[in-house]
Amino acid sequence: MSEQLSRPIRVLVAKVGLDGHDRGARVIATALRDAGIEVIYTGLRQTPEMVVNAALQEDVDAIGISILSGAHMTVFPKVMELMKQKGMNDVLLTGGGIIPDADARQLQAAGVGQLFPPGTPTTEIADYIRGWVKKNRDF
Repeated sequence: MSEQLSRPIRVLVAKVGLDGHDRGARVIATALRDAGIEVIYTGLRQTPEMVVNAALQEDVDAIGISILSGAHMTVFPKVMELMKQKGMNDVLLTGGGIIPDADARQLQAAGVGQLFPPGTPTTEIADYIRGWVKKNRDF
């Protein structure tokens, strides 16, 4: 699809739990912003409830969770459950960090979007979000 969207895409970038390393999340947030995407960065030590409530309040098109702590098999399902409870069925849940391939496949089978390992070109992440939003959101 080459047509322009009627408004900028909005993405919430979050760090959930006690993981205190946010350099990757900040790099992604800056790269998405440079790609013309509006970014809301929630900062460190967010709970799944805080992330979903902020995403709902900010009317985002996508939530991106950066996770390095190994808690991905708890965090992503909890965020998905809360999103479903809030009727956020047309919001992309994606993310990245240290996530083993088998776990990433299991999360994606459960409805999480593509998950990006460290070193993924930021243009690939922005293009994925843009493509998903154009296909799944009503603009």
